Formats: sequence, structure tokens, C-alpha cells
Amino acid sequence: MTQQIYVLNGPNLNLLGTREPEIYGSKTLDDIDQQLRQAAPSAEITFRQTNSEGELIDWVQEASKAAQILIINAGAYTHTSVALHDALRACEADIYEVHISNPAAREPFRTTNYVAPCAKACIAGFGARGYLMALTAALQE
Repeated sequence: MTQQIYVLNGPNLNLLGTREPEIYGSKTLDDIDQQLRQAAPSAEITFRQTNSEGELIDWVQEASKAAQILIINAGAYTHTSVALHDALRACEADIYEVHISNPAAREPFRTTNYVAPCAKACIAGFGARGYLMALTAALQE
């Protein structure tokens, strides 16, 4: 059976490669998508990004029914969205949280995390490599 994996990205992650490269690096979401597909060629990967909280929640609900693994970088919604937290709590897929930077080492408001209580693991501060680390961990479960 083919592994169904959703990789969901929240607000401003479409700017990767140009937005604050000293924090987020030079890789784009397309680069990350290609890296994951090369690392897991037999998996069915759905890779998406949105700036809309409601759309991200819809995708989490879709992943709950369609995927075994959900890798999520909720961006700023990590720190603000109780609605996203509730959707993740209801999600039946194994959830892996990814952050390119280390939110705990940044502004104090970033220490609030509504995703972490729903995730099997959180990988933060390893740059774009964090996505591959999450995928590798998830596939080894």
C-alpha cells in the first residue's frame, strides 16, 4: 500500500528563498517539495501552502481522511490558531510539526504553540532540512 503523506505549509512560507534568508535560508518550497519526493519516491505526497487559516484547516481535515502522515509547518498560525489546534486534535494521521527556525529562540510570542500538543514530534531550527528529518522519522515509525 502506498503511503499517503500530506505536507502542509502556512502563511508566508511561499516567500521562502527571499524572505529573511538569514533566518529561513535560501531554499524555496519547490526545493523542499522536490527533496521530499526524491527521498520517498514510492509515497504519494500532497504538498501545499496557503496564507488562509480556513484553507489550512480544511486541508488538515482532508489529510485526516486521506493520509497516514501529516507534516505541518503552520507558520505564524502555530502561535495564534486555536481553530487549527482543534482540527489537528481531530486528525487521525500521525502529525509531525516542522519549523525552519527555532521559534523558542525568537520573540517571546512565538513560545505559544497550539500545534505541539497534537504532534508526535516537533523538528525546529534545522532549516529546510527539518522537512526531510520529519519525513525520515515518520517513515521509520
